[in-house]
Amino acid sequence: MDFIKIFEKKIDIDNDLSNRYIELDPNGYFIIKIDLETKKIILEHYLNTINKEGYAIDPKTNEPIKCDSKEIKTCNETFTGISAKEIGIAITEKRNDLISRFDHALYLGRELQKAEECLYKKLPYIQD
Repeated sequence: MDFIKIFEKKIDIDNDLSNRYIELDPNGYFIIKIDLETKKIILEHYLNTINKEGYAIDPKTNEPIKCDSKEIKTCNETFTGISAKEIGIAITEKRNDLISRFDHALYLGRELQKAEECLYKKLPYIQD
């Protein structure tokens, strides 16, 4: 199989996996950003409550939190660094109470690595 076909297959697999159902981590969720001016990766942790249907709910309204919500949430804690490894160590060894699921940890590792690559290539980063 040539490289182009392998790459196309990889894209299909990744797209399918990105669209699967996942259980949310009851310990919260993370928003990842990069700051090209300060050359830093920014990782914000947010607390959430999971209802019996598995949705993250807004503690004020008890309604499910929408991905496209314009409401500004209060960040629980912010981590910054110049590498994915630096931030990964901070959230798994120094604050090991923020992630309770292995799939969440794996996801964050991938996304932090992607953010680092975008930072150093000066590309926009979009969290999956």
